[in-house]
Amino acid sequence: MDKAQNKSIIITGASQGIGEAAAKLLAASGAMVILVARNAAKLERVVDAITGQGDKAYAVPGDVAEYATLERAVRLAVDRTGRVDALVNNAGIIDPVSRIADSDPEAWSQVVDVNLKGVYNGIRAALPEMIAAKSGTIVNISSGAATGAMEGWSHYCSTKAAVLSLTRCTHKEYAEHGIRSVGLSPGTVATDMQGVIRDSGINPVSKLDWSAHIPPQWVAQAIAYLMSEDAADLAGADFSIKNDDGRRRAGLPLLADVS
Repeated sequence: MDKAQNKSIIITGASQGIGEAAAKLLAASGAMVILVARNAAKLERVVDAITGQGDKAYAVPGDVAEYATLERAVRLAVDRTGRVDALVNNAGIIDPVSRIADSDPEAWSQVVDVNLKGVYNGIRAALPEMIAAKSGTIVNISSGAATGAMEGWSHYCSTKAAVLSLTRCTHKEYAEHGIRSVGLSPGTVATDMQGVIRDSGINPVSKLDWSAHIPPQWVAQAIAYLMSEDAADLAGADFSIKNDDGRRRAGLPLLADVS
């Protein structure tokens, strides 16, 4: 965890769930974290919890679907530290879950705006600073939905597939500039999103017991691991902690230990 010491890290979707857990872990490890989310009140609660521990956190309320939001986050990071060491593209939505014929075109498009355009906006805003520094890590939260179709999740599956491709394109274009772009596929996580999925009653994931989902703190630990030099060989890949190989590398409990 000491790999985060003195790093300047932007985290989207940081007001709850995985983003909140990552913000707290990385800040406790010595990083300065810039937190982005739409809900300003929830975001300030996370910032207050972190700064109350003596760590450094700053809020950038706004929608990741708007490029200006990520521009503000990058500008703040540079103003505070002179650089952007890492970006965690975590913001994502799945609501409403519905089959394609029942879907609302506007709501479907909003998922695309957040889940795909939000990731692009973060990458596009951070890249100039990372290129200038000849270093940087971009972690895009991925999903098994990127490669496997799920009933009721056409918007989510499509955007996660696109993000996986965006991760690979970023690696192809900027690895030579010292920038590491990597996906993180955590499996099902105990966050509010699982409540939306459960309430939909569509597809097997909605039937899973709450105990089947891993805690967001495990995903946060995997994010921190991907920022270390031990994960350098994973650049351009989609790293999974749904199997023991990935969990072992990230220092997480193995499947046999939690079954």
